[in-house]
Amino acid sequence: MNVEKPWLRHYPAEVSPTYDYPKRNVAQFLIQTAEKSPQLDAIYFMGKKMKYNQLLDKCYRFANGLLELGIKKGDRVAIMLPNCPQAVIAFYGSLLIGAIVVQTNPMYTERELEHQMVDAGAKVIVTLDLLYRKVMKIRHTTDIERVIVTSIKDYLPFPLNLLYPIKAKKDGLDLTVQYSDVVSSFKKHIASASNSPVHVELDAENDLALLQYTGGTTGLSKGVQLTHYNIVSNTMQLMKWVYRVREGKEVFLGALPIFHVFGMTVMMNQAIFLGGMMVLLPKFDPESVLKAITKQKVTIFPGAPTMYIALINHPKVKEYDLSSVQICVSGAAGLPNEVQERFEQISGGCLIEGYGLTEASPVTHANPVWDYRKSGTIGIPMPDTIAKVVDPQTGDELPIGEIGELIITGPQIMKGYWNREEETRNTLRDGWLYTGDMAKMDEEGFFSIVDRKKDLIIAGGFNIYPREVEEVLYEHPKIKEAVAVGVPDEYRGETVKAFIVLKEGETVTQEELNIWCRERLAAFKVPRKFEFREALPMTMVGKVLRRKLLEEEEKAV
Repeated sequence: MNVEKPWLRHYPAEVSPTYDYPKRNVAQFLIQTAEKSPQLDAIYFMGKKMKYNQLLDKCYRFANGLLELGIKKGDRVAIMLPNCPQAVIAFYGSLLIGAIVVQTNPMYTERELEHQMVDAGAKVIVTLDLLYRKVMKIRHTTDIERVIVTSIKDYLPFPLNLLYPIKAKKDGLDLTVQYSDVVSSFKKHIASASNSPVHVELDAENDLALLQYTGGTTGLSKGVQLTHYNIVSNTMQLMKWVYRVREGKEVFLGALPIFHVFGMTVMMNQAIFLGGMMVLLPKFDPESVLKAITKQKVTIFPGAPTMYIALINHPKVKEYDLSSVQICVSGAAGLPNEVQERFEQISGGCLIEGYGLTEASPVTHANPVWDYRKSGTIGIPMPDTIAKVVDPQTGDELPIGEIGELIITGPQIMKGYWNREEETRNTLRDGWLYTGDMAKMDEEGFFSIVDRKKDLIIAGGFNIYPREVEEVLYEHPKIKEAVAVGVPDEYRGETVKAFIVLKEGETVTQEELNIWCRERLAAFKVPRKFEFREALPMTMVGKVLRRKLLEEEEKAV
């Protein structure tokens, strides 16, 4: 066994290579914790706390409210919210009735939102007053029957709840909402519904908990089908990995968005499983994070490398006390060694790198937290997870140290892509997930990501597919050819650069292109750099040689 899985010799004595994972609703995490420790604090949001019994009460009310609207098991409920109590309530409340949650990025443009809602067939969407107009513009082309609107102020303490609308008005934000038979208030939805317990029979291995959208090489995001069993397994795999955590005593920093699968599993689900308190931040702001760690004595801080980079370079970092931090798990992009070392010096906690992807709920690999680890690697496979490096053409397993495609199997691997049978067949083969990432394994079983088979760009932890950016550029009437690539960026890891060939006789400025893209793409997808060319390097069949452009970029640095 150890010959095939050399990583097992580096498992801490406290971690077993295999566990039994309960086949149950993800929402059982919350029910179990609330019944066992009702008075523990579950959420801290902008100065106000919510206990586990209060959270469960609100989740039951949300669930019963959905039932009253005619929403049933298998229906899709979209949640388009930043980190706030309502996002947690809507998530678990939907799962309680067996509905499928569709997490949606609040930064999406109308075009991106419309595609996702049509593809998922969502019947309900929960969103903010700030985003209400965006949702209403696309509602008529979707299956959305009900829009449930909340406001950040709904869960703010006094007097912030009174000051919030005043500040919003001063900032030019429109918070007005036209309530109707279609549009209802989140607050009223919760207040008027029953808080009686809700139970639905589930086949945890086959029934979906989540449609988590991820970018596609076609430029259109596709729904990753994650079952209740997938998410329960991955949450428990992580809990076993961080074996020194203390039930009911940990404080989790919620700087990663819950709408991202990393934040959902590693922050929210872990915290609720463990009876920890989540300190929710609606957006990442370095100073807010430093204040939250210092004041709330945060012990667990999952994040992306850009977050740690921002903190260690903050001019006032030494004025804050980060000594409470015990565990940081970095994902979404490669973690530079110097960032790891500096953050550990500043906080005294352990910052480890891991790896995952939406299709795996998401975590598959991590470095041991308190034991032998290797900087610059993604670590070793989680319990019950097997990884191999194979020849991308033949699928044959490659010898130690050779570079090939990383493939993974385990209980956390998705059921498939929503309504995309061909892509599912290409990605899931004989129970193995073909990641599209090029990797190598050393003799001790530690894996390293070397390159991407796909042209994925990861900027600040967000996945960006070049084709999506290119399609928007190609719509511009003056552009003849366009290609988007990821170029190195000290802060974001990578950033988007677009190479443009204009139609003959046309001129356009970088600023004009910036405005064009911002109207059609989420902010994190907009190219930060534009370069105009007479022609793009092409293959004999007319395919752009991205690698050549990247090599030119590297030489120019």
